[in-house]
Amino acid sequence: MATTEERYRDPSLPVEVRAADLLARMTLGEKVAQLGSAWSFELVGRGSLDPSRARGLLGQGIGHVSRVAGASNAGLATAAALGNEIQRFLVKETRLGIPAILHEETLHGVLAAGAPVFQQSIGAAASFDPDSVSAMADTLRRRMLLMGGRHALAPVLDTGRDPRWGRIEETYGEDPYLATVMGLAYVEAIQGPSLAHGVAATAKHMVGHGLAEGGLNQAPVHAGRRELEDEQLAPFEAAVRQGRIASIMPAYCDVDGVPCHASAALLDDVLRRRWAFDGIVASDYMAVEMLSTAHRLTGDLGVAAGMALRAGVDAELPSTSAYGSPLLAAIADGRIREADVDAAVERVLRLKLRLGLFERPYVDAPSDDAVTALEATERAAALELVRRSIVLAANDGTLPLGRTPGRIAVVGPLADSARDLIGDYGHVLHLETLNEGRLRDDTFGFPLTDPLPIPDLAGAPTILTGLRERFGEDVVTYARGSGLRDGSDEELASAVEAAGAADVAIVVLGERSGLTDDATTGEFRDRSTLGFLGRQQELLERVVATGTPCVLVVVSGRPLELAWAAEHCAAVVLAWVPGDAGPQAIAEVLAGDVVPGGRLPVSFPRTVGQVPVTYRHHPTGGRSNPKGPYVDGPTTPLWPFGHGLSYTTFALANLAVDQARVPTDGGTVSVSVEVTNTGARAGDAVVQLYVRDLEASVVRPVLELRGFRRVALRPGECRRVRFELAAEQLAFSGIDYRRVVEPGDVAIQVGTSSADLALATTITLTGPVVEVASRTRFVTPSVVE
Repeated sequence: MATTEERYRDPSLPVEVRAADLLARMTLGEKVAQLGSAWSFELVGRGSLDPSRARGLLGQGIGHVSRVAGASNAGLATAAALGNEIQRFLVKETRLGIPAILHEETLHGVLAAGAPVFQQSIGAAASFDPDSVSAMADTLRRRMLLMGGRHALAPVLDTGRDPRWGRIEETYGEDPYLATVMGLAYVEAIQGPSLAHGVAATAKHMVGHGLAEGGLNQAPVHAGRRELEDEQLAPFEAAVRQGRIASIMPAYCDVDGVPCHASAALLDDVLRRRWAFDGIVASDYMAVEMLSTAHRLTGDLGVAAGMALRAGVDAELPSTSAYGSPLLAAIADGRIREADVDAAVERVLRLKLRLGLFERPYVDAPSDDAVTALEATERAAALELVRRSIVLAANDGTLPLGRTPGRIAVVGPLADSARDLIGDYGHVLHLETLNEGRLRDDTFGFPLTDPLPIPDLAGAPTILTGLRERFGEDVVTYARGSGLRDGSDEELASAVEAAGAADVAIVVLGERSGLTDDATTGEFRDRSTLGFLGRQQELLERVVATGTPCVLVVVSGRPLELAWAAEHCAAVVLAWVPGDAGPQAIAEVLAGDVVPGGRLPVSFPRTVGQVPVTYRHHPTGGRSNPKGPYVDGPTTPLWPFGHGLSYTTFALANLAVDQARVPTDGGTVSVSVEVTNTGARAGDAVVQLYVRDLEASVVRPVLELRGFRRVALRPGECRRVRFELAAEQLAFSGIDYRRVVEPGDVAIQVGTSSADLALATTITLTGPVVEVASRTRFVTPSVVE
């Protein structure tokens, strides 16, 4: 039992009491240290903690340590040992013994050597299956706990509607409801039932990051308050109110001239006062410093620190810049109140206490049995997620190939590349980024002294090896045909010859995800066009010209222009950025061992000139008024949101509601529909429920997704899917920006995509206009009967 003088060490006391006690004991220097961070490689020398570096950087404590595993080649056991060394120094060698929060990137896998790379988030959204996302996130929590990581910098809850933006692959797509459901599945699984035995999740990037000018990363955002409230902020509010998320990360961008990291209206008023958020706001990397550099608000880092601190930013990541000596100087000359520092420090301390770091600052060395069990679970979760994420966008009957497809030619620059199956937050890709930053400048806070060795991916599975394993070495031939951005006439001719001699050609095209100059999509990698780069389109056209049935497999985290492919290829398969399990899952889907059931989480434009395109447009949107199409083409997308084919067929019938009149105040309506597998194969249908407000005080979208359920059905099987739709789910920002449920008619439409809604009915919301000050219903529950 702690003494009266050490109440912060007493686990029987409330977190708030312990944090207040500890704060009262701290010097100003110790307080400010809790707001800062350090890169792990700033602390480690020759594979272990460097005492002299530690004394310089950790002498008064530290808030966060950035990426013990992710910024090195440390495997699970090594990362755990290094984390323990850092914590031991803080506990034993600093006056108050406050442990650090060790954070890692976990967007689609723990960004660490030896950790599996899962399907990227855009593909996870295509599964329309939150249980698969939960299964993935649960493995992330287990791996993080084994290595001592307690803060996960994920999920991304930005809605992505501009495929020029390279980070669209990190999102759950264009729809705020889909992002809400998938984001909650991730948050609740990685945080676990209690933070004391879980990992703090981080919702990012609040807000509007996916709406930037020209699809350019970190560019300004021009969005009205209503769009921000009803669409962009919706997944974040759900993560806070329902998911009880422990951390929020603001966006790099400015919204209407105010950088998110300096916006008290966003971080204090909306987040803390209206939503009652009680976690920490962690800066995006270098974003506090960017108030001075990129945004040019001030030339004084002390002023920048004050802007961020007063807005509500509690932690500067990944290393200390503005929240170090510039902050101390600004406090000393009265520009920043110590009370503002105290408020932020207390929030950091409360999170550390909730995580149980004072009671359990160290982790046990991971046992072989624990690692083996985890790896088996990871492999199963990764494979199932990819299987469920693959979208069959077009098919003339060529797929599935079956057991004896004849001779198969596999061509394309991504066919035999393990590296290009990895999304932009994979470990290998970030080592590439760190090395590029080292060569270029001190991008990461200080220049790295030595390059980090990049793990060799030779021998790792590729789509080619997956196909050969499935169909046999003797029937599968391979010719690359071209590179991603280059290629020779000779190489292209060889691929065309191989395709012409085959019974079916599988052409694997797409992009390279990452953050480095050679990447074509991902963070920092935005585009002005959406066609295949280099000679890839030429390769595809010449393969099709051979007359051999052509199956196009697209590996890309962004929607590309595929109108030509949709018209001329036998089939188009969207694999997104599938990660380690991609080769097996893709082969299984092409063969027909797995029936595809993924659906599009984004609308696919026909051309880049349609961008941004979304099914959620307003009544005057989606067409050139009054004539309709563009002069040079249609305004409709190539493939709509929610689209996806199968190897079987489904029929929906008998839409019913349990009441036609629903009270605006607390009312609910049960919406049910029968779905039947009318084909000869077992498969998954995705039943989608949309609403349209027919009477409102402000313009509303023509459609809004408000429920979905993925249903596995045997041939001939019929099940009834029932949704419980709350009136609160129909709330929106009214004419005076209050969130309200208004009386009036609402159309209910059910179908298999946003453009295939064969069943419809209408309900009437009755009663007065009801203000919904605090939302409680974010997800529409569903059951399969």
